[in-house]
Amino acid sequence: MILSGKVIQEKLDKEIIITPFNKDQLNPNSYNLRLHNELLIYDEKILDMKKENRTKRITIPEEGFVMKPNKLYLARTIEYTKTDYYVPMLEGRSSIARLGIFVHISSSMGHVGSSGYWTLELTCVQPVRIYANVAICQIFFHPIEGKYVCYENKYKASLDIKPSLLYKEFK
Repeated sequence: MILSGKVIQEKLDKEIIITPFNKDQLNPNSYNLRLHNELLIYDEKILDMKKENRTKRITIPEEGFVMKPNKLYLARTIEYTKTDYYVPMLEGRSSIARLGIFVHISSSMGHVGSSGYWTLELTCVQPVRIYANVAICQIFFHPIEGKYVCYENKYKASLDIKPSLLYKEFK
């Protein structure tokens, strides 16, 4: 089951936090999240799972930024989200996908108890100009059954773009 847009709005500031919230971004069964103006790119020729890889920050200028194929761009949403009651899921918008942009590679599911800004793993199939503040993806919420423990891990309470922290699992 997925919560409807009307239920998302009813649960706002109670069981679901989305800030800033704009009713124009509410869909029948999801809410559009917008692209922040900063990107991270890895500053390494070869990424290593066992170490913290260096990154470089890029600001998307007003005239846009051209993404290149075969390059990974980490981004984040403008909106902060939080829920201790539902499983949040993230999907790219079809209009974005039709430009050949992948919004997340394989990490569409959040956990109950997740909070913060969503880190997006952007890549594209051909050069494409992107702009900050565009509705890039949509969040939707699934109820959870049974007893559960809220998420407490390395990506909890994300307040910025988070590169991979996998290296911490090797220590």
